[in-house]
Amino acid sequence: MDHPMTTVSAKSSPTFPSDVQKWGSGKEQKKAFIEDKPFNFLPAFWEGLVAGGVAGVVVEAALYPIDTIKTRLQAVHGGGKIVLKGLYSGLAGNLVGVLPCQIRASAIFVGVYEPTKQKLLKTIPENFSAFAHLTAGAIGGAASSLVRVPTEVVKQRMQTGHFASTPDAVRLIVAKEGFKGLYAGYGSFLLRDLPFDAIQFCIYEQLRIGYKLAAQRDLIDPENAMIGAFSGAITGAITTPLDVIKTRLMVQGSANQYKGIFDCVRTIIREEGTPALFKGIGPRVLWIGIGGSIFFGILERTKRLVAQAHTRTEK
Repeated sequence: MDHPMTTVSAKSSPTFPSDVQKWGSGKEQKKAFIEDKPFNFLPAFWEGLVAGGVAGVVVEAALYPIDTIKTRLQAVHGGGKIVLKGLYSGLAGNLVGVLPCQIRASAIFVGVYEPTKQKLLKTIPENFSAFAHLTAGAIGGAASSLVRVPTEVVKQRMQTGHFASTPDAVRLIVAKEGFKGLYAGYGSFLLRDLPFDAIQFCIYEQLRIGYKLAAQRDLIDPENAMIGAFSGAITGAITTPLDVIKTRLMVQGSANQYKGIFDCVRTIIREEGTPALFKGIGPRVLWIGIGGSIFFGILERTKRLVAQAHTRTEK
């Protein structure tokens, strides 16, 4: 992890490191938070894999109905109405087929993000920590996209009623559209998710650093969750148009209504107006805000537990 963790017991409050307490310089304190221990790739990678996988499965299972509403709002054209029945449509198949892939995607993302972030923080000036977080978020997103895109395609086709089960979805998509059908909207996915991942994690990490400096102590789980909710909601709102484009391209199937990202944007604006690019912003902000709270809260707790277990093993 990039910040020093203090030992916290149930009967005592977190203690701030003594070497940081005696420093009056905010710059020195920030440096202490960033350069807390030597960089070690394998522990950082393993810690990220486990923490990302655990956080990912909890968020996906808990917030599936909100994600379904958001997807249906974005997929409907013009003044069409969405169906609010079957908000857990595809969840059973998702738990068996898609969810394990999403767990792997979250695990891959955090597994790549953590060591990349730590390496960058060790090699660049401390004043550029935001750049390290942005870059690590983008790299983590790119690495996990190979799993996340097919997962998202199958999930959204099931949410919009195209298929009833994960095996049927995969089989029929490949039969009708070829293997590339599982990567429908890949460009728009990267266009949405690379900025999203970079911005969300940068906001989250920078707020944590600032909060720690102001509080003069390590953060507790509810505080991590609060910062995660804020960073997720803000980033979700900003990237809603990119999400609408990604959804339209992924659910169009073999009809090929849109020829690409720019054609999709032009068609939506021409036929439905600019506000259509913000369809589903309410459920999206709610979903990602709550999801960010759960994800980052569980992520930090799991990282701490894994790090403690690793420390005990070394002893």
